[in-house]
Amino acid sequence: MSEREKGSRQEIGAATRRSVLGDAHVDRANAARTGFDTRFQTMITEGAWGTVWSDETLTKRERSLITIALLAALGHKDELALHIRATANTGATAEDIREALMHVAIYGGVPAANTAIRIAKETLAQMEKPAPD
Repeated sequence: MSEREKGSRQEIGAATRRSVLGDAHVDRANAARTGFDTRFQTMITEGAWGTVWSDETLTKRERSLITIALLAALGHKDELALHIRATANTGATAEDIREALMHVAIYGGVPAANTAIRIAKETLAQMEKPAPD
């Protein structure tokens, strides 16, 4: 990949990441970067966000549900809550999330889905609370 393509993937990825996760999350993540994780963050921005999430074959809603199911099945609790919050930007509904987690129960295991459902309920309830003034 040329430097021009890399820069483009970085720019596209950064914009896509912001559109899915929101400015506040991305700003916090960028502020927390150190020399230790800068290359990793660059790789994630270019690969995950600039290539996978930016491809138009699937909608952001569809990618969101796939991501939620995978994170739930693998037991990645913090990332799961993050991506449930991101559904406010991707168009996935609470019903969509529930159905994705039903698939996790069958294909990834009931214990994983049980934990994910608890996290989803807590996260969705937090999302429904009005923002403080």
